[in-house]
Amino acid sequence: MRTTRPLLMMFMHLLLESHARRYTNVYFYQDITKSNGNGEIHFRGIRLHVESPETSVSAVQGTNVTLPCHYRYEPELSVPRRTRVKWFWQPAAGGGAEKDVMVALGSRHRTYGDFQGRVRLRRSVPGDASLVISPLVVADKGRYRCEIIDGLEDDSVTVELTLRGVVFPYYSHKGRYQLNFQEAKEACRQQNACLATFEQLFTAWEEGLDWCNAGWLADGTAQYPVSVPREACGGTDLAPGVRSYGTRHKTLDHFDAFCFTSSIKGEVYFLQHPLKLSFTEAVDACMQDGGQIAKVGQLYAAWRFLGLDQCDAGWLSDGSVRYPIVRPRSNCGPPEPGVRNFGFLPMHLKYGVYCHKVR
Repeated sequence: MRTTRPLLMMFMHLLLESHARRYTNVYFYQDITKSNGNGEIHFRGIRLHVESPETSVSAVQGTNVTLPCHYRYEPELSVPRRTRVKWFWQPAAGGGAEKDVMVALGSRHRTYGDFQGRVRLRRSVPGDASLVISPLVVADKGRYRCEIIDGLEDDSVTVELTLRGVVFPYYSHKGRYQLNFQEAKEACRQQNACLATFEQLFTAWEEGLDWCNAGWLADGTAQYPVSVPREACGGTDLAPGVRSYGTRHKTLDHFDAFCFTSSIKGEVYFLQHPLKLSFTEAVDACMQDGGQIAKVGQLYAAWRFLGLDQCDAGWLSDGSVRYPIVRPRSNCGPPEPGVRNFGFLPMHLKYGVYCHKVR
């Protein structure tokens, strides 16, 4: 009993002292600190700054992307401090709660969810906490927040990640307006794409996309872009813009689809073959050349990002016949760049073929 009381008194003394002040590594932190009214915490006159030179980053699916985040102290420190770096992600579609991407302390780090094995910190110079994502997938787009924690001090910055890509209209081999919402999603997926968002369709309209058939978007609405008003596309009294049918029934209503692709993985090429080919022969010819017959999304991506320009009609995997034109010229369709589409033709007819090969 005599030894218990002194130990108890010593414990209480230490507990009270810890409420009065805290120690973290070298710096002394006061519970009651001076503030400028903006919620900034100062310790020994040193302030933590977290910054990003870019608030928005755009990249292509399948590539590497770096989201910049740097931190520094004011005044500058002569000895590096042990800081914790945390990255969070908020999905672009529908917002929602932030999700953990990774946390790092010194050489130790941990990644979470679908980001496991695909993210790391760049750490090219002291104070560099930039996030590297490799490879980038469509679902990665959204808002990222970089938080730096040093004892009681923390600060953060956000970076928006968008995907550069191309929107293309797509319809079923059965004809126009044959796809419900789930069928439209699946049709885009089969063509190495996903349903476009309204923002992606609006950007495509600003770049000149003009299409008079309504298609599903990722939010469950049916819309279509009109650059040149005409009677068949809502009338001439309406200004150019993206026409909307609003939110539709995902099972009962049927439209076409607007797909978005951002992938440039591999090579798309027109197969130089001595003979024209039926669809079945085209599939076999690509396989014999070490590749596969190209998908519609792959052809669009090669046209947009790699400048594929070929004035030869060729089979694609969905049974359609198309060809990409970057430099419009006589005998190669309309005077605007684009992917020309002959539609779904009888598969016994003879054409060339576009193949895809992963190098």
